[in-house]
Amino acid sequence: MSTRSITGWGKTSPSAAQIIDIVSSDNKLDKGSFKPFIIPRGMGRSYGDAAQSAGGSVLLTSGLNSVIDSDFEKGVITVESGISLDELMRLIIPQGWFVPVTPGTRFVSIGGAIAADIHGKNHHKDGTFSQHVLSAQITTLNAKLEISPNQNQDLWWATVGGMGLTGLITQATIQLQKISTSKMIVDTERTQDLEQALEKMSSGDQNYQHSVAWIDCLAKGKSLGRSILLRGNHATLDDLNPKQRQNPLEFNPKSRIKAPSSMPSGLLNKLTVGAFNQAWYQKAPKFKTGQITSIPSFFHPLDGVLRWNSLYGSRGFIQYQFVIPFGTESMLRAIVEKISHSSFAPFLTVLKRFGEQNKAMMSFPMLGWTLALDIAVKPGLSQFLDTLDDMVASVGGRVYLAKDSRLRPELFEMMYPNINQWRKIQKQYDPNAIMGSDLSRRLGLIKI
Repeated sequence: MSTRSITGWGKTSPSAAQIIDIVSSDNKLDKGSFKPFIIPRGMGRSYGDAAQSAGGSVLLTSGLNSVIDSDFEKGVITVESGISLDELMRLIIPQGWFVPVTPGTRFVSIGGAIAADIHGKNHHKDGTFSQHVLSAQITTLNAKLEISPNQNQDLWWATVGGMGLTGLITQATIQLQKISTSKMIVDTERTQDLEQALEKMSSGDQNYQHSVAWIDCLAKGKSLGRSILLRGNHATLDDLNPKQRQNPLEFNPKSRIKAPSSMPSGLLNKLTVGAFNQAWYQKAPKFKTGQITSIPSFFHPLDGVLRWNSLYGSRGFIQYQFVIPFGTESMLRAIVEKISHSSFAPFLTVLKRFGEQNKAMMSFPMLGWTLALDIAVKPGLSQFLDTLDDMVASVGGRVYLAKDSRLRPELFEMMYPNINQWRKIQKQYDPNAIMGSDLSRRLGLIKI
């Protein structure tokens, strides 16, 4: 696998011919004996193999990091695709604006946010990131095009959630969200079990723009799925005390804790995680309202810990995320119960509610419950997750491709029923199947 940085173009993004030249020089495209593959890569925060291409070329977009235009009266900004949410927030929050959607880390690129169609704690209210992108530019293998919900619509909906397989997104125009402070006002509530968490989220989430539940996936019996709900809205000036009002839009997040560079594998086991979960659950208030906290603390707590992934040891971890439809709560309980009785100990488990699915054929979110787990790698994990995959697929659910590294191709076809429509559009813009990644080949996304 070779890498090339997309740099040096400034505000003039690369043409299709320039990208083909890069791949040709790396992979001898003209000889015909070797099939090259190209995949763009932003900040490399996908947990799986979506931005890897063994034997092919990876286009690094970090050099596409310019702000092209901004209108802070209307809250509209046009940026190149390699700029990160972190860089964008540092610019726009002091101006009184916020990104429309953010995942659990600020260190993702705008291009990656569109390609994975990222979601956040506010999907039940605001949908995915792409639903706030007014337009974008993409360089396919045969053209440079403007795409949006109203222009080149087929390519737009194939690119959204398309995992970088339709071409290189070079820039995007985004509608931002107006805020008056850089603080959040948060309510915290402890639930005794999973059923109570589901009931409280179903009945109360409409009162909050952002909602998430931490779940103790090691609890059993009457405490199965006991949770801590964290739900909040952007704080107004009236919510702040006099000292906080002096600089209400201050935003300068820093990593304050540094994890050791290496940790022994096996440190996060059922004993240690169980003890942490017990302490964390007991520490949380039964019910507390109106707590003022910062944007980084609420949205991106792990960004404050350098090398946090090293806590999982040399074998690393897998983040596994799925969504199942509303009405299949019995399956969600069965999955949580299976996890709690297994030998695996998820260190972090979060539950959210999704709103309506958008029109993108490969977008992950759909109306239902989504559960994300961080699990340290140990023998037998792959087989265990295969079982969970089967349970998810049996009720019409799906796995998030941006975090996947092991899903079976036959289950992918079940989970993403619009894949053939996506393949037809992808082939129209990439007839020679040049775009490709380890993920696309593993799952057979592109049919030659």
